[in-house]
Amino acid sequence: MNTESSSYPRLIMLGADNETRGSIAAVVDACRTQGLFQRWPIDYLPTHGDRGAAANARLALDGLRRFALLVARHRRAIVHLHLCARGNPARDAAFMAAAHAARCPLVVQLHGAGLERSHGGPLMRRLLERARCVIIPCESMRGWARSVARDSHVACLPNPVAAIPQDFSLENRPNLILFLGRLEASKGIFDLLEAVAALRASVPDVRLVCAGDGQRIAVARFAERLGIADAIKFTGWVGPSGKRALLETAAVFALPSYDEALPIGLCEAMAAGVPAVVSPVGGIPEVVTDGVSGFLVAPGDKATLERQLRSLLTDRALAARLGAAARETARLRFSPERSIARLEEIYGALGLSALQGGRQDPVPELRKAA
Repeated sequence: MNTESSSYPRLIMLGADNETRGSIAAVVDACRTQGLFQRWPIDYLPTHGDRGAAANARLALDGLRRFALLVARHRRAIVHLHLCARGNPARDAAFMAAAHAARCPLVVQLHGAGLERSHGGPLMRRLLERARCVIIPCESMRGWARSVARDSHVACLPNPVAAIPQDFSLENRPNLILFLGRLEASKGIFDLLEAVAALRASVPDVRLVCAGDGQRIAVARFAERLGIADAIKFTGWVGPSGKRALLETAAVFALPSYDEALPIGLCEAMAAGVPAVVSPVGGIPEVVTDGVSGFLVAPGDKATLERQLRSLLTDRALAARLGAAARETARLRFSPERSIARLEEIYGALGLSALQGGRQDPVPELRKAA
């Protein structure tokens, strides 16, 4: 599609500031890297970041001001808004209401678990219902998305994650387990610490790297009580280069969560060929086949978690087989070329609709992008 033509409407994308933690910034960065912003006339407006409430308020107000100017200049603009459970529902509702008031076709992309709690109020439901397209990262979110956006097209587009070129051999890697995510009970971090404590009897040199922010002090104190403080390393939140270095060193990825959509840390581990031990929650069973491309362990089952971690650390041939299968799954499911091409189909269908008078009924061409 030749998007250089002035016949296509402007795109206004709203999301996280650069270097913000979480999947929104990662997805937007992948879109930039894959040339989406060169192929389409996109204005990106950051609406929030990690610099505190006052900075977020300034970003939101400046974003609304710039949004109003862009809509006044480009009357047929398409608005693409990224939402996550840790966002501000009032801020998100303000941008959605502004898009609807300006009669701009609205694309809403959902990130992470918990949106039914944070964005499930009556006002948000009414605004989401009027969106032209709601993008979800995994099929497990389709039921809720359908319930709040009954008149919208719901499209499943897994988050784009590029493969990490590296040697598949896990044989010479240290007995290092990698946890990527927030340090909180819902992510299973305390269960993982207990599993590591039990694992030391058979794998004395096991190490756990916790890459993420959250309840670091509570997690460190729990490790001390278990007698494994010397085996735990905290890196804090890491950017793309730091994450890549960790994935090139880790023998196993572990995320025994109680609640997820489709965690981007798991997607990145799979793309790096690192075998994973994860919980069968949210969209995880859609991409991990137990015993084939990883191990699935029920949330809270610490004995099985320890056993599966031990099997991957002590049987590196098994780890290599699961890691290779995970990498192939990632290539087929998370390839940026595939995900972003499908997003461009959605943009193209909405652009055609705008040229035909901006109908508010579902656009037939969108069905091809589902």
